[in-house]
Amino acid sequence: MSLTIAIVGTGKVARSNYLPYLSKQADVSLSYFSRTLSKAEACAQEFGGRAVDTIEALLADTPDAVLVLTHETQRFAAIQALLESKFTPRRLFFEKPLVAQNGQANVSEEDFVKARTLLQRSHSLGTETAMVFNYRFFEQTQRALRILRERDFGKLTQASLLVNYACWSHCIDLLNLFGGRAEEISALAGVTSYQGTVDVSAAFRLESGATGTILGTSGTKFDHSLYELHFHFERGSLHFSDLDGPLEIYDHAMRYKESHGLIGNHSRWDQYRGSFEKSLTAYLDSIRQSTPPPVPGLAGLEELQFEAALRRSITQKRPIEVQKEFPLLLTG
Repeated sequence: MSLTIAIVGTGKVARSNYLPYLSKQADVSLSYFSRTLSKAEACAQEFGGRAVDTIEALLADTPDAVLVLTHETQRFAAIQALLESKFTPRRLFFEKPLVAQNGQANVSEEDFVKARTLLQRSHSLGTETAMVFNYRFFEQTQRALRILRERDFGKLTQASLLVNYACWSHCIDLLNLFGGRAEEISALAGVTSYQGTVDVSAAFRLESGATGTILGTSGTKFDHSLYELHFHFERGSLHFSDLDGPLEIYDHAMRYKESHGLIGNHSRWDQYRGSFEKSLTAYLDSIRQSTPPPVPGLAGLEELQFEAALRRSITQKRPIEVQKEFPLLLTG
């Protein structure tokens, strides 16, 4: 089975994280669209495939999937154009965050509403949607998921997250992955940190009953850990530290702690690049096997739901009933 993959957005993200892998797949043919045709043509020359000058031309060959890799500030317009084409896309795969018209450190309520509209429209057209959220494919994340499947840790009871905004949407997605959706959020804005972004902190309760806290900032230096995630279950705990840091496991039944770390000569950026390959491998395999995508588009909306509730709590200075005030209105 050969796959035709269309690329919308041919900037640094596409050229660095996607095209080196996709161009090496023997059964994948590529096509490109960019607002600047010369950029699409440069990708075709470097990675193979063909460049087109319109969305209609990109979709006319009915590609198996369209990867929307534009900057987050341009993603809504790009997805909207795809869904308004006379050629209905079969599958859409989104970079993260799904919509962030003012940048990923400044997600708004409007971003959530617009993203929900896009997914509703996709569903009505029969277009399957998927997200990248490649942090799910880090070694420590995959190992943690295996441990939770194999051991009886019980339900999540508490979680705490300290996150640099460079990893913000990914870590909210990991909270959703390990704990489920938020039920209530109460948040505060803090000081203005690096590049004018404002620190935020929040206490939350999940639908499962677990409680926790999250702090988002641009103030932590890249020489330090970019995130610290603690997930506490009824009979065990997990601790993640940075993109390539160790996974620490506290197993209450066995009464010992174990730590899983990478051997030397590996950097966080090796892990980062490798996670895109794993994410894309899983996604392409889902197309080949006609199975659901490994990370559904709904995950992108759930992440924005958390952020929208957090922002409203800061603005209105009150706790937010997340599912009531920001309903997903989607079931899959």
